Amino acid sequence: MPRTPAENERIRQAAKDKIHAAAMTLFIKKGYHATSIDDVAKQAQISKGLLYNYYKGKEELLAAMVQVRIEEVKEVMEAAMKLATPSEQLRHIVEGALDNVYERPDVYRFYLNLQTQPEDDRVLASYREQLNEESRRQFEVQCQIFQQLGVKEPRLRSLYFSSALQGAMLMMTTYPDGFPVEEMKEQMIREYGS
Repeated sequence: MPRTPAENERIRQAAKDKIHAAAMTLFIKKGYHATSIDDVAKQAQISKGLLYNYYKGKEELLAAMVQVRIEEVKEVMEAAMKLATPSEQLRHIVEGALDNVYERPDVYRFYLNLQTQPEDDRVLASYREQLNEESRRQFEVQCQIFQQLGVKEPRLRSLYFSSALQGAMLMMTTYPDGFPVEEMKEQMIREYGS
């Protein structure tokens, strides 16, 4: 019996997820430029031909990975905005961000590194800009949340919040053992959510 379109899509998505995971491992370990498509295929334990069935090359693979990351971030922000109060929205953002970094610290570090690549890197510059554009969009959403909270200077408060959240995320990757994740969540929510 032939596979259904849904089953074919599930198989395709599983293969893409496997390729993304392999590429992420290598990009973190060796860097984007030092990693070859052959390296990714070997890491994913698939043929290079199968990899090319999904992606024309390494840059298209990176583009897909960046898009997945942007969608993950958008989902957190969109889910937050559906919550009833600004305090609940900020709680969702804090918990989503810190839980994500706790579960996948290397992934956070990879995208942070990508966001800080030199402008002259012709390959990585556009992906850096896509990630930074999404960060700017998030910042504007947060400004709206702080405005709804009635704080005096919502943009400045959003800047403090973003700085604290990004700092906590970086500290989690720097000092993974013993980082007080739950305590940090509660402190940030107390500090910024009221």
